[in-house]
Amino acid sequence: MTALGALCAFGTAWLIFRDLTKPEVRDVEVWLGFELHGRAALLTAPLHWAILATGAWAYFTQRRWIALATALYLHYVALSHLIWSEVSDNGRGWPTGLVQAAFFSALAIPFWRQHRAARAR
Repeated sequence: MTALGALCAFGTAWLIFRDLTKPEVRDVEVWLGFELHGRAALLTAPLHWAILATGAWAYFTQRRWIALATALYLHYVALSHLIWSEVSDNGRGWPTGLVQAAFFSALAIPFWRQHRAARAR
């Protein structure tokens, strides 16, 4: 749990640093596979920070719901990659999106198992 909390904390710090210092990155946010640009990207970037910061807090404080939340979030990321690969000019088409989606969905499996094991106790 501590390692995953540290990973989320590092991710939060990295995203904040990247979004505040790199204009080419700051001007694009992706939500459910769709790119937001300009002001919309600037206004929604803190939501990504908050999601990762909440994950760090939940892992560090060992909240019971974090395994389920992580599994759901990884499936959301998988779906986002599939959509983005098809709809974005920067995407590489649905076959690449499918590979990426399978990767993130596979990462979710241990979290689903952890959640189910915790519920069974």
